[in-house]
Parts: sequence; C-alpha cells; structure tokens
Amino acid sequence: MNSFIYSFDNKRYHTLNYFYKTKFGKKVFKVSLNAGFSCPNYLNGTGCIYCSHQSGDFAGKKEDDIETQFEKIKHMMEKKWPNSYYIGYFQAGSNTFASLNVLKEKYEKVLKIPNVVGLSIATRSDCFTDELYDYLEELNQRTFLTIELGLQSMHEETLKFIHRGHSLENFIECVHELKKRNISVVVHIINGLPNETKEMMIETVKFLNELGIDGIKIHMLHILKGTPLEKMQKEHKYHILTKEEYIDIVCEQLGYLKPNIVIHRITGDPTKEDLVEPEWLLKKFCVLNDIDKEMKKRNLTQGCFLK
Repeated sequence: MNSFIYSFDNKRYHTLNYFYKTKFGKKVFKVSLNAGFSCPNYLNGTGCIYCSHQSGDFAGKKEDDIETQFEKIKHMMEKKWPNSYYIGYFQAGSNTFASLNVLKEKYEKVLKIPNVVGLSIATRSDCFTDELYDYLEELNQRTFLTIELGLQSMHEETLKFIHRGHSLENFIECVHELKKRNISVVVHIINGLPNETKEMMIETVKFLNELGIDGIKIHMLHILKGTPLEKMQKEHKYHILTKEEYIDIVCEQLGYLKPNIVIHRITGDPTKEDLVEPEWLLKKFCVLNDIDKEMKKRNLTQGCFLK
C-alpha cells in the first residue's frame, strides 16, 4: 500500500493536484495565456537549439486580448471542472521580458477576473530588473504568485551547447532573489540533452534540492521540425532516450527530490504535427502510467533515496 502523503490518487510523488486542493480547498486549473512576449535569446540571433520559437502551444491565441483568451479557455475547461478556481498562466515566450508598465498591465488584468487565485509566470533568469523584483514581491502579497524558470541542466557545458544564453550563476542569483522575497519558484529541466549521462541528469535534481525550489517540471528532449536541433541530429545522430531509459531516469530523479517539492510535470507534450522524434512521447498517458508502475515495482517514493 502506498503511504506517500502528498497525493490523493496513489501517485508516489507530490502531485500538483494535491498541492492546489490542499492549499485552496477545491479544484484549481491553470489557464494558459499568450501575452505576445518574445525571448531575448531568440532576438539575439541564436535561441535554444530545441526551440521552435512557438513556446506555449496550448496557450491562447495572441491575436486575442488577455481577457478574451482567458474566457475562451476557461469555458472549455469548465465543462470538465465546473466551479473551480483559476490561475492565470503566462506561458508563451519570456513573460518578464518587457517594460514594467507593460507587465503590470497584463498581470493586473488577469487578477481582476473573478475566481482567479494566482498567477504563474514562465520566463528566464536573465529577464529581471530590481524594479521587477520589487513589484513581484508586492504582487506576491496580493495573490499566489509562481515564477517558472527554465534551467534545463545544471551543467555549464550543456548550457553552452544548447545555446541557453545565460549562465548557471545567473540562474542561481535569480532564484535567490525570488526566494528572498518568499516567491514560489518552479524550475524546468530537460532529460536526454545531447552528451548528458544519466548521472548528470540526476546531479541536476540534486542541485535543485539545495536551492530551495518549490516545484519542478521534468521534460523529455524532443526534436521539433524546423529547429537547429533537427539539423544537428541529422548530422550527428545524438542518442535519443528510449521510453524505458526515460522512465528509469525519472524514477531515480524523483527518488532524490525532496518530498515537499511539487511535481508539476514529468513528461513532454509535443504535437504530432511538429514532432520529429521520439514518437513514444505522443502517448503521454502511457508514459505517466508506466512511471507509476515502475515506481511501484521498485517500491520508490519521492525522496526515498534521501532517507
């Protein structure tokens, strides 16, 4: 019998559903928004090698204003989850990459929508100013604020190879500034990046444990059409993790993660039209179920290797 306390549904890791229901007392879902923000790494002519410059595939249409996007997506999701609370999720692009006045205008519009209990803002660690930190600190006192930061790997050689565009030091400084203000931080990592070993991927998780982050999103590297990575893969044939390899790595990563860290995602979610490989990622729920089965088979729970 599973005795892991941070789950309502027999998961062996700290689920986002458990976290939201425990915190807010009812179902909470995120409404993904596209506020039209760009990315400094893309504008400087490089961009990450895996990026199609279309982050936020499941966000609203940027042609619609923020309120219209929110209402359209909320209407669809309410059919499945009526009478819920909402979190406005600024997903597409780097959502602190604008002037403070522009950011305030976008964020505050969402906060005025009834039953919005928080904001989740996806961005990069090199898109902050002192004035923005101060505003976010004030915002965090009025609503439940989460900042999502892409890291992908703790290894500098990997960050340079994937053209991440910022250093590990810059990322650490950003997390420290946010946590100093008691702001919730969720970090994105990618498994299967070129030249990384299983041990390196586990080291990234151990590193994040020590930073005091609140949540994590674990992605599988996937090759999208039209990206630099697609071209590189044709030339160099980097090893792409099999489903079995990915599941093995994720299970061990969860075993090394502190139990209080919320798992926001443990697999990628590409569209069939854009995906080159691996095709097994298209069967998202099979991957999730197989992770559950493997953790049960090996009697693993989140944080079990830390005891």
